[in-house]
Amino acid sequence: MTESVVLDPVDLHLLRLLQNDARTTYRDLAAQVGVAPSTCLDRVARLRRSGVILGHRLELDPAKLGRGLEALLSVQVRPHRRELVGPFVERIRALPESRTVFHLTGPDDYLVHVAVADMADLQRLVLDEFTARREVARVETRLIFQQWECGPLLPPSPTAQSA
Repeated sequence: MTESVVLDPVDLHLLRLLQNDARTTYRDLAAQVGVAPSTCLDRVARLRRSGVILGHRLELDPAKLGRGLEALLSVQVRPHRRELVGPFVERIRALPESRTVFHLTGPDDYLVHVAVADMADLQRLVLDEFTARREVARVETRLIFQQWECGPLLPPSPTAQSA
């Protein structure tokens, strides 16, 4: 397990701001946090080096790209052995419809978030790319009606850790 990094209030404020808009300039960040731009640059660089900040990403609207139907696929793989699941995960990650793949505990082994054009495209994906694989024992599909982003990810507060 990775060690957590000690963050002070300035670091936490920077992380909140960057998670809301990663394109914010260092000058604007510094002004909002109350530090010099050079200090802001140094702190963000330290957060990158320590692995707290992993990168920046561009968010796209799946519907505007012709993938207006999103679903979660619960997948059971049998037998659940490394030599089968490794290639399975790589194949699923390579599919253009796949958004995120989670390896789980419990009755399902994987949860795959997919974005497809329509119901026929979802059916094709499930039948041709999932259930056609010999290691896939079961696939259960759940349509996503709507989703919301949540607040910024920050470390637990000291009171939450002691509870």
